[in-house]
Amino acid sequence: MAASAPAPLSAWRHYAGGLSLLTHLAAGENPRGSWDVAPGLFGPDAWPAAVADAAAAVRDSGRCTVVVVPDGRDVDRVAAACSARLGDDQVVTLTADMGPQARYTAFLKALRGLADVVVGTRAAMFAPVPDLGLVVWWDDADTLHVDPHAPYPHVGAVLETRADLAPAALLSAGAVPSVRVQAQVEAGVSVPVDPVERTSARVVVTGDDRSVERHGAAARARIPAEAWQGATRALQDGPVLVQVPRRGYIPTIACARCRTKSTCDVCHGPLGLDGEHSAPTCRWCGHVAHVLTCPECGSHEIRSLTIGAGRTAEELGRAFPGVPVRRSGAPDVLASVPDEPALVICTPGAEPVAENGYSAAILLDAWALLDRGGLDAGQRALTHWCAAAGLVRPASTGGVVYLAGVPRHVPFPAVEALVRWAPRWFAARELAERAEVMLPPATRMAALEGPRRAAARYAEALEKAAREHDVSVGVLGPLPLRRRHVFDRATPQRQATSSDDDESLVRFLARWNDPTDADVPALLRALTASRSAAREPVVTVRLDPLLDGLA
Repeated sequence: MAASAPAPLSAWRHYAGGLSLLTHLAAGENPRGSWDVAPGLFGPDAWPAAVADAAAAVRDSGRCTVVVVPDGRDVDRVAAACSARLGDDQVVTLTADMGPQARYTAFLKALRGLADVVVGTRAAMFAPVPDLGLVVWWDDADTLHVDPHAPYPHVGAVLETRADLAPAALLSAGAVPSVRVQAQVEAGVSVPVDPVERTSARVVVTGDDRSVERHGAAARARIPAEAWQGATRALQDGPVLVQVPRRGYIPTIACARCRTKSTCDVCHGPLGLDGEHSAPTCRWCGHVAHVLTCPECGSHEIRSLTIGAGRTAEELGRAFPGVPVRRSGAPDVLASVPDEPALVICTPGAEPVAENGYSAAILLDAWALLDRGGLDAGQRALTHWCAAAGLVRPASTGGVVYLAGVPRHVPFPAVEALVRWAPRWFAARELAERAEVMLPPATRMAALEGPRRAAARYAEALEKAAREHDVSVGVLGPLPLRRRHVFDRATPQRQATSSDDDESLVRFLARWNDPTDADVPALLRALTASRSAAREPVVTVRLDPLLDGLA
């Protein structure tokens, strides 16, 4: 089929080499790119429209496209853009909530080549399409892209393998490139596709010394005076987005007198409030503490320690009378909001899309995202912030983002990357820091999880097999994974098994320096098979695990 020239008004004109990319796709070639999606673009210039243009170019070469996104709202956006560009009968969606009959019908349509584009969530990575020409996925670092069932496939890894086998073109898209994708860029495997101009909103970090001089103590409030004033002005032009990192009403409470954190008498879990007049309830076991006494000072009074999206919406509704307040978060997530003045309160990942963009955004409690445990805490914080800030109008049209709650006098690369809108710089910095301490993706790891004694025997067997095959493998651990608790509601005490108990769950980490070395995965496969045949206790083996314990 003859290749058509890329449309000059395509959304790809906003990216370096974007129109050239379409030309290569239409000619049947297989380029690989790391797509840093530009913020502040809406309508025909938004990233779903760019995906549709790429799929149209691939169709011109007589091939098909598979697009995988984290959640159903993105599926709807991409499917609508592709349908408008290619036709409704040429687009198939695959999601878990479709139902068996609809999902199987879509599966058969894709299998028989009756559609040019397949769009879906995680399971769509296995969609059987003939003549695969392009694979696209959004936000490589999103945990929804990892299947929680063995063998724990990752969307990026599966689509990369399919692109190799087809062969096909490949695009890893997102507001922030993952460290894994950045490693491929620096290795020359993938080409960066970055915006040619800055279209982001102006970012203001509130609570600095200059703000304190101007607004006094109000500059360091949870919602600083500068953000209040900015939201008031922005509401005259359109909706204002408020991102709150914690869901619920008041997730954590404490003693009002001595500030001691309130915990459950049954399991010692954190207590919180589900509403203004509700009793403190344990977030772990659900126990309701009708009478609460502080173990330190004996006080019965409580105060909020953290504030969730529900209480934030309530407070803002009182502070802005007459302004509609809309909430977006589990279980009621909004897909879009009208282009009219309103306050939109959401949790990370549940930001609805405004037709012409938000006039402003307030990112509250930045410390809550920065303080989270995990190797990729900084990247996830920046991704959540960029996802919200990317929905705000560009600075050239008055768009502004207020970042509140950043700890003072401490440099955070994620904050700097947001202010400069330099996600590629942040990913390169993270990659360099991990390479210095030999952490993935500079090295490769496998997690061995199971009962202490069984996991230790597995780790010893792996080290022995590695020496016999002259393979360099280092084993770290054991690391406590979690403890098994026994709850006795008759006597409100938690009885936990000792960390030295053979039944306590632990994690060993096997590390080898060459990420491309296939000898170690082969050893793990053989060792797991032999232990299974001998009916040894189960030890779960995960390649490239999410290292949440390495914070």
